[in-house]
Amino acid sequence: MAHQALLIKGLAQRYVLKGFGNPLFNVLLLGTTNASSSQSLGQEKKKNTKYAEPMALGFFCDTVSPFIFAFYAFGYFPSIPVAAIWISINSAAQLLSSYYAYLRQDCYHATKFGLHCVFWLVKTWEEYVVSVTIGRTEAGEVRHAMVGNWFFLSAALVFCITSLNKDTLELVHNSFFVLVTISTISQIPIDRYYIFFGVTCSLFTLLSFYGTFARLINTIAEKSLIPVGPQPVSTESLQKYLSYLRRSKLDEPEDKGSQLPDALFYLSNGVAALSAIHNGQSGLAFFDLTVPWVLIPGAIIQAYVSRLQVQGGQRFGSVIPSFYVAIWATWSWFRFAGHRLQISTESANGFAAGAIAFLVINAFLILIATYGNLVLLALTTVMEVIIVCFLLSTFGRLPYQLEVAMLAIFAIICLYGMLASLVNGIFSKTLIPVGPSLIKNKKKKESETTYPCFIAKSRETSGLLKIAKLLENNGVCGIPTDTVYALAASCKNPSAIEKIYSIKDRPAEKPICICISSVEQLVAAKPPFSPLLWEFMRNVYPGGISCIVPKGEWLLKLGVGPAYDRVGTRESIMIRVPDHTATAHLCEFTGPLAITSANPSGEADSTHHDMVINRLGHKIEGVLCDGESNEVVASTVVNCLNIDEGTISILREGCVPALKVRQIFERVKSNML
Repeated sequence: MAHQALLIKGLAQRYVLKGFGNPLFNVLLLGTTNASSSQSLGQEKKKNTKYAEPMALGFFCDTVSPFIFAFYAFGYFPSIPVAAIWISINSAAQLLSSYYAYLRQDCYHATKFGLHCVFWLVKTWEEYVVSVTIGRTEAGEVRHAMVGNWFFLSAALVFCITSLNKDTLELVHNSFFVLVTISTISQIPIDRYYIFFGVTCSLFTLLSFYGTFARLINTIAEKSLIPVGPQPVSTESLQKYLSYLRRSKLDEPEDKGSQLPDALFYLSNGVAALSAIHNGQSGLAFFDLTVPWVLIPGAIIQAYVSRLQVQGGQRFGSVIPSFYVAIWATWSWFRFAGHRLQISTESANGFAAGAIAFLVINAFLILIATYGNLVLLALTTVMEVIIVCFLLSTFGRLPYQLEVAMLAIFAIICLYGMLASLVNGIFSKTLIPVGPSLIKNKKKKESETTYPCFIAKSRETSGLLKIAKLLENNGVCGIPTDTVYALAASCKNPSAIEKIYSIKDRPAEKPICICISSVEQLVAAKPPFSPLLWEFMRNVYPGGISCIVPKGEWLLKLGVGPAYDRVGTRESIMIRVPDHTATAHLCEFTGPLAITSANPSGEADSTHHDMVINRLGHKIEGVLCDGESNEVVASTVVNCLNIDEGTISILREGCVPALKVRQIFERVKSNML
């Protein structure tokens, strides 16, 4: 049977799906694609990463949730409590796909799958409240028109616009999601509500299943085997159309790193605000329904956004979403679950004190926003008025008309902020204006600037010499490479290499590689490498490839002597020769350096020297500043231990695609014959 299975697999790979042979596991955790279908600006750089492509997992989650909803809508099971658990778990997986997209600096998919996660969670727990509190059969008489549905519809339309330069499958998928959001709007006659909802969920399930299959197969095969269609609109044309929205050329802040979670920040706040709109005559059933509508996006998902802000080095930016988590959570439980909690007058006074504290804190956030942009400033200012309404509600003097107006304005600002952050993040440039900061952050002279560690410029020889001296004196420094920033320690100081592990919280079992200036530096050590390995290294060095080679006494001649047991494993060592002039000169001054990525373990790579300073500056001795890194991901790791047997293996795909590495190896091998 095993031989028959292998025969079927071989025939399928050779004749049916050519190129379909890489492990399925790689697609979900390690693998990437070289398919030429992604033609959007910067997409080629973003997709070649050590992190998973999120599309297949995201599409799969969009298959499961609507599939369950379709069965529920058509009446195959009367209640939804068990299904709610299933969809909640599935939505958590979809949030994981959003997180994978964030790690890949893919703003589009990080926001899209975040939106879908919020939608399925909210609709699930809304139906749970309906089925548990009033029963589905009576839902037609008490179901209220949740205004938050209109924000979901607006957000879905935004994604239709932003996917015009992607493949046809993506645009069609977003269009069907628009239909799903339309089917949930309660203005549709209730006797047809579940029928319409069930039909749209069924269609969306089928399309998502096809999308899962297409993304999965095309990623594994590293080519477009399953058709996904061409680009409806070219990237250049879409940028041109969107740039019409930017009529002024005001000096706006360039903060590309924050665009990734910003779109989700505006999304979660917009859904929560619009869902909180009600009038004084709303009944208790409406209040029960509103709790998940406000609590899930405003508190739960926004907590995830806050974590992304912290992980991306935007620690200051995480203050606002963290604070708004507290506001929406308090709002939900006091305003909409108060009748369940049986809040007394004394408890209401406690909420009043909390509202006053919210007012004071948000006033400071308004001041912070003046250093940001006009959209953020408008958002925090309107939130101040909303908190005033919350305070008045604790005294029973709430002006409902004012609150409704402020929540509506807040949601509109969020929708615009989401559109601007999404578009500007996708194209890595300001196409949709967010306005300049009202208070300019005056740049201090370098001599007046206080940093947690020594700062040197990569273009100054004096800076290189100072960093080299710090490394010689048992220091750890952040340095640029041809990929992302790295932490470096001299191989002459084993204790400095040990410090890297504590600085990063790096697991002790993970080996550290060495960095040298050129292949000639390696030649001088005379390692016993085969001609094939030498020729392969000469073809990939210098560049974004790390080769794992056998360890030996030759490392002592290279200058690794004291750190022999601190780098690599017992049998092998990974070598980097970055294509970066400053790093090469530094290695000539210091000799081989032990390096690893300059980020806390498990967090995103540092792509600018500011990220290294903000995250690790207080733990290291210096940073060699070179601005924004050339790549957004680390190097590609190639195992060359069995190269003499005619094989290599890709352990981690980074900035250099695996297909290109294999092409280089095959060319070198054929030339050696």
